Amino acid sequence: MTDAPPPIAELVAPDAWRAVDCISDLHLDAAHPATLRALQSYLETTRADAVVILGDLFEVWVGDDALREPGSFEGRVCALLRDAAERRPTFFMHGNRDFLVADGFVRATGITLLADPTALALDGLRWLLSHGDALCLEDLPYQQFRRMVRASDWQAQWLAQPLAARRTQARGIRSESESRKRAAVTCADADRDAALAWLQAAHAQALVHGHTHRPADHLLAPDLVRHVLTDWDLDDAAPRAEVLRLSAQGAQRLAPEAA
Repeated sequence: MTDAPPPIAELVAPDAWRAVDCISDLHLDAAHPATLRALQSYLETTRADAVVILGDLFEVWVGDDALREPGSFEGRVCALLRDAAERRPTFFMHGNRDFLVADGFVRATGITLLADPTALALDGLRWLLSHGDALCLEDLPYQQFRRMVRASDWQAQWLAQPLAARRTQARGIRSESESRKRAAVTCADADRDAALAWLQAAHAQALVHGHTHRPADHLLAPDLVRHVLTDWDLDDAAPRAEVLRLSAQGAQRLAPEAA
């Protein structure tokens, strides 16, 4: 038995919008410059009317005060995002790596934060957008961890630490993440019953999410589908990146340079 669906926010697209692009799991950090260059090129050239980043844009976000550090990687990325947001509406949803993104990020980028999940009403269709981690119910230790770090008391204690201390801990998180990749450790998949319950509560035809790094299209019912986004890594020996374009014609997977 699954828990009741969470509150579902709504984003109603203006009539002029014809295409909305969704991306997720770029895991940006200074050690992956090709991925950052690909993102910049995509944001400068995409023909979409809006872009939605469904979490884990950063490998780790240690707090908005990192933006005040001269020459910080976070500051450089946020300048790129501000340029993007000046071209077209750009939205961001928290992931499991950048759940500490807050008002300082919003002010620095001009990006609009979305609640997880959010139903997008676009050209007669409804799409349910999520990062996806809250649906991975079989991973009980992760769900316990998720509840802990999303609590305001935990976040206040974390942010009270000096920035340098948080960066040191973040390097440990990155090292652990790389070890898991090398060991081919994968996270639990989204729970089918929970995904169906979310879709029905949102009156949506399709769920779009990332997090699992397992791009696929899953038919959940005759008229309900789950689209899973890929992660981005253009620095890997097997480079990968993809945009999911939503429109009245459905969902289309595109290479960033073709979007």
